[in-house]
Amino acid sequence: MARALYIHWPFCVKKCPYCDFNSHVRDGVDHAEWEAALLADMRYEAETASAQPLESIFFGGGTPSLMPPALVGHLLAEAETAWGFAPGIEITLEANPSSVEAAKFADLSAAGVNRVSLGLQSLDNDALRFLGRLHDADEGIAALGVAQQHFRRVSFDLIYARPGQSVAQWDAELQRALAFGTDHLSLYQLTIEANTRFATDVRRGVFTPLEEDPSADLFALTRERTKAAGIPAYEISNHARAGDQSRHNLTYWRYQDYCGIGPGAHGRRGGMATVRHKKPENYLSAIARTGHGISEIRPLPRREQAAEALLMGLRLNEGIDLADMAKRFAISACMLVDRQRLQMLTDLGLTWAKDDRIGVTAQGMPLLDGVLGELVHADLVEA
Repeated sequence: MARALYIHWPFCVKKCPYCDFNSHVRDGVDHAEWEAALLADMRYEAETASAQPLESIFFGGGTPSLMPPALVGHLLAEAETAWGFAPGIEITLEANPSSVEAAKFADLSAAGVNRVSLGLQSLDNDALRFLGRLHDADEGIAALGVAQQHFRRVSFDLIYARPGQSVAQWDAELQRALAFGTDHLSLYQLTIEANTRFATDVRRGVFTPLEEDPSADLFALTRERTKAAGIPAYEISNHARAGDQSRHNLTYWRYQDYCGIGPGAHGRRGGMATVRHKKPENYLSAIARTGHGISEIRPLPRREQAAEALLMGLRLNEGIDLADMAKRFAISACMLVDRQRLQMLTDLGLTWAKDDRIGVTAQGMPLLDGVLGELVHADLVEA
């Protein structure tokens, strides 16, 4: 039963050089046309998915803070009519920290948004220029202040492990970030993704990514500082005060059902995987033809679901319960993870096991991809 809704707004003013999300730059956007399309796509999902009240809604992108607040309000009203809202529903919108977008925060709050995630990315102007951001540090900090006035819950993103970044530099920036007192921080190591401008720059020798050992030192420092500040890591890159974790993202990481609408949006509901058309124009054409934006829908075999649940759940500090997962997917627990490798990884201090619950340690998190490759049973992944 779907308990969360993801809404993708695909448009940005500028494509960031590190970004591999489904984002597009267009000279103009017909908001009325997009409102009609997103409402139609939402109604299709509501008719297809179960009617369990939504516990969270997340506007992602792209840059959802470019949306008119009235459009956001209309989408929320339709979602409440279609599914109903659970008490205390979390409604998050990703926002860029420009002064123009910050000016919308009061109206977005009035429309129903109660949590905002700000893409500050850095508190250093040189780093912001390197990352291709359009705001400077002062503008970002000002936007953060406006957000804290209008939303009860505020999170912001920072990107670290940038080329040449030292422990001392990141420590100073992180301590400054922690002093703003938000309940949640998303702290990401810079990753060079394929098909981005940064990937091209690295190939051309424009810059060299930070090496693994210095990156690991910064990761360890991040966990130490955030824990001391009372917002410990609960996922590999996300940190929160107790009770202020992102409930929407926990839906993904705990492999619970959610619907996704908008260009390129993915969904998992009722044992089915859905994918929407990525290109905005193709998405609109599909809506006009079929009343929904789905480009692919397929049943998920139980083994594939179990593999996805393992790969997502082991990102969390809480880990996963093998007995519960075996029961949920009707698969023997011995088929989920390789017990011998689990013991080996635990002896190395990279994983932990307590009764039926297993997880990845703080030492193992920087090596998560390799740990998962060793731990998840090969027959499950290859099924």
